[in-house]
This record gives sequence, C-alpha cells and structure tokens, in this order.
Amino acid sequence: MEKNTLIKNIPFSEALTMAGLVDYEEGRVVSRTLAQRSDLSITLFAFDKGEGISAHSAAGDALVHVLDGKAEITIGEEKIIASAGEVVVMPANIPHALDAIEKFKMFLVVVKPQYQL
Repeated sequence: MEKNTLIKNIPFSEALTMAGLVDYEEGRVVSRTLAQRSDLSITLFAFDKGEGISAHSAAGDALVHVLDGKAEITIGEEKIIASAGEVVVMPANIPHALDAIEKFKMFLVVVKPQYQL
C-alpha cells in the first residue's frame, strides 16, 4: 500500500473488528488515530469506567459510534446515555463532554467545513 494514504495505523486488506483495534487500560483513555487532516479526523477510543473527556467544542460536526459499553454524552445542556451499537452526532461549536458509565469504546469521526456556506 502507498505510504501517502489518508488512513494510518491500521492494516490494509484485512477484515478486522473495529472494537478490537483499541484496548482498555486501567484508569486511562486510550486513543488510536486512523486519519487526521484539517477537515477530517477519525479516531478510536477506549475509556476505562469513570474516565472521560471534559467539556469542549469543536469546529466540526462529530459523529460518535459506541462500539462497546455505555457512556453519558453531554451536548450543550442535554445529557444522552449511549450504548453499544448506538450513534450520536455532536454539532459543531456546541460544548460537549463524554463520561464512561462503564468501560466503553467509540469510533469518532469529526468533519470540519473547508469553507463557510
């Protein structure tokens, strides 16, 4: 495979389970970046129970696909409980946070506009 591909840190031409690409670590949030550029970010995360990401906002819309476990996702003033198999979209420029109710893994895609509409 070419070294100039967008996707990194994952074997090519293999069938893999997404959740199997990132491992839990006690007391930590573990991440594995699969693609990163100015308009697109694709990252896998594994959160130990009780771990989280504090409130922040992003310039792009973020799609979270929960692969395993359960998380509380706060978007603005709204709290959502998301479990394995569920998807939540966090809109651009709205503060959001994530907290692991139990160990959980997520696939995160952030898409940023290249220009203003």
